[in-house]
Amino acid sequence: MAQAQVLTEMNHPTHKPRRYFGTDGIRGRVGIWPITPEFVLKLGWAVGKVLARQGCGKVLIGKDTRISGYMFESVLESGLSAAGIDTHLLGPMPTPAIAYLTRTLRAQAGIVISASHNPYYDNGIKFFSAQGTKLPDAMELAIEDQLEQPMTTVDSRELGKAIRVVDAPGRYIEFCKSTVSSDIILNGLKIVVDCANGASYHVAPNVFRELGAEVIEIGVEPNGLNINLDCGATHPEVLREHVLAEKADIGIALDGDGDRVVMVDHLGRVLDGDELLYIIIKHKSLRGVLKGGIVGTVMTNLGFEQAIRHLGIDFVRVPVGDRYIINELTKRQWSLGGEPSGHIVCMDMTTTGDGIITALQVLAAMQQTNQSLAKIREGLTKYPQVLLNIKVAQAPQSLENPRITQAVSEVENELGNKGRVLLRPSGTEPLIRVMVEGENEAHVKQLAEQLASVVQQEMSE
Repeated sequence: MAQAQVLTEMNHPTHKPRRYFGTDGIRGRVGIWPITPEFVLKLGWAVGKVLARQGCGKVLIGKDTRISGYMFESVLESGLSAAGIDTHLLGPMPTPAIAYLTRTLRAQAGIVISASHNPYYDNGIKFFSAQGTKLPDAMELAIEDQLEQPMTTVDSRELGKAIRVVDAPGRYIEFCKSTVSSDIILNGLKIVVDCANGASYHVAPNVFRELGAEVIEIGVEPNGLNINLDCGATHPEVLREHVLAEKADIGIALDGDGDRVVMVDHLGRVLDGDELLYIIIKHKSLRGVLKGGIVGTVMTNLGFEQAIRHLGIDFVRVPVGDRYIINELTKRQWSLGGEPSGHIVCMDMTTTGDGIITALQVLAAMQQTNQSLAKIREGLTKYPQVLLNIKVAQAPQSLENPRITQAVSEVENELGNKGRVLLRPSGTEPLIRVMVEGENEAHVKQLAEQLASVVQQEMSE
């Protein structure tokens, strides 16, 4: 029997439902509640009030390059100030950089203004704890409770101050370089780096250049509106064209906030997160430095799971989202996990998904084995996987529908024991994701469209 799953909000591992927080902070369309100046002002205040109970401290605020970041940065700062909390403004910085700087600057929390891979007209607010990890559930619930209280302002002498951190990019560049051995020198390597006109535009090219590579930059001219627009990790075909045209050795594409990455080899083949994670795992395993097993998600390719188990390495799946990957890694005291989208977590180096650090681990594996990206990827045979997104007015709380359940069973029977079926609501957009995986691509595509048609019909009624 095929491995089928229908995921709903009931699969969410936290018990109390959230009013505002999703799987990765609060995200939505700018100007539509709650992604409005009024709400974000009060959110800043609510965060400040919760943090103030823990004693005096400071909060870091970073953002990606979308135009609404200016507005939300200002109101967050105002809300925190009203609660008596000082802010350190980082400007445009990758999400993982903010996690790192929150730890090293000894801040109480870090706030990221970003909608990751979404278009410019979306935005969101996500948080890091003082340890550079996702906020504990208890703190998210405390913030939501505080949001229900009337907003007040501390006495003028207690208002929070704001300063700008001018050396944030340099600090993070040095940290990224420190995650590989000092004998990793990229001289003679020609790399195309696509920064998605996002938060990594002034950081990522310099990391690879300072390690000796010849770097060709694309997606490094943000104007507030072009983040993720036909570029970056969500559009790797652009990177592929540049790699082939420039006769480059590899291409690296980040998304708008720099926490996910895909790569392109010298032949123009795109490597997703499963393939990059496999390279890192195989290299660490051969060197005897792999700590524990691997955490993937329900979207991780079945071929990846089989390849990992063939290496004698344990593998577990969790729901989509790096929060769940990190929770599982922490619980099991393992060090590596990731998603096909390119979110890869190296817990022995950092506390969250980091596109630049992931790319560096792949480059280190290539150099230490003296292999090209195309060669070092060998050993992984992926199953064809088709993912269709069904737009809905609002993502449902449950997909337990008799016709949908029957349609899933029919696809399962077609696949036998050589495939998987997955239905799940998106955690960040009003979409239902339909995924079918199996041996024959044409058959898989047909089955995915068949199932998607039923879902579309049932969800629109």
